[in-house]
Amino acid sequence: MKLIVEEAALWMSVQDRGRYGYQRFGLPESGPMDWWAFSAASWLVGNQPMQAGLECGFSTASLIVDCETLMAVCGAGYHLSVNGRTLPMWMSFSVRKGDQVRLQKVAGGNWAYLAVAGGIQSETWLGSRSTYSRAGLGANLAIGDHLPLKYTTQHTHSAGRSMPTHARPHYQRDPLIGVIPGPHQERFSAEIFDLFWAESYRVSTRSDRMGYRLTGARLNHRTGPDLVSQGMMIGQIQIPGDGQPIVMMPDHPTTGGYTSIAVVSRADRPLLVQAEPGLSNINFRPVSIAEAQESYAAAVAGFQNHSDNEEDLWLHL
Repeated sequence: MKLIVEEAALWMSVQDRGRYGYQRFGLPESGPMDWWAFSAASWLVGNQPMQAGLECGFSTASLIVDCETLMAVCGAGYHLSVNGRTLPMWMSFSVRKGDQVRLQKVAGGNWAYLAVAGGIQSETWLGSRSTYSRAGLGANLAIGDHLPLKYTTQHTHSAGRSMPTHARPHYQRDPLIGVIPGPHQERFSAEIFDLFWAESYRVSTRSDRMGYRLTGARLNHRTGPDLVSQGMMIGQIQIPGDGQPIVMMPDHPTTGGYTSIAVVSRADRPLLVQAEPGLSNINFRPVSIAEAQESYAAAVAGFQNHSDNEEDLWLHL
């Protein structure tokens, strides 16, 4: 049982929830760029949290299925079709041997996640199937690659399970991102913080799974950008010497020597990663730790509280 890569996206890899406990050895967590869409796709097909799925980013992907199974695709900036017929995203569907599953890149986002019942059974490194190519833990997928699957009895009887729009991230072209002010606030003046809250930024085309480089108003330091190297985390916003923010992503360095002005709220990180390079205007707002925790808890609760069999989604295609 396997998936065969017919057309590979620019960024296309196997990911699970991430590789934890190894940052002290220089290995980041990795895992999905959009944790919310990844988790929703896994939940829709009945997978356990650590089972692996497929991440596609920035261009079209196509796969051939060689078995009957259950799938779901979640994310933004993609259209889903099976054998040329458009299907809804954020909803489970059944496929048969020989079917072609195509994720067509469109405007509105960057990343999509394909989950298969039972999970993708790729190689495991240090307790995770997440690809981290910089350390040789797997590689981006290429045409002709085979992805082994696990046999499961959860097939067509589970098709049609969906996550309604109100329970998904509120993706938008110009998102307002909540951030927790960072550990080096004393390195920035009150005027610079006012500038950070007031001005818009755009994602640079030089961005990748390591970090999103933003372009916009220059954020100058009081006493320079450098400091003794410290631990890094996903969502941390570094300000190097050029004053242009860099947001750490799942393949981030584990240590860094630039000041950190803020950390992106986990609940809002999907909105940032789906912001389109060169198009989206991104603004930031300060949030408290308690507010960030409440937002994340509400997002997770959505997986348990919002599930419908929306046959009308199919009927209106």
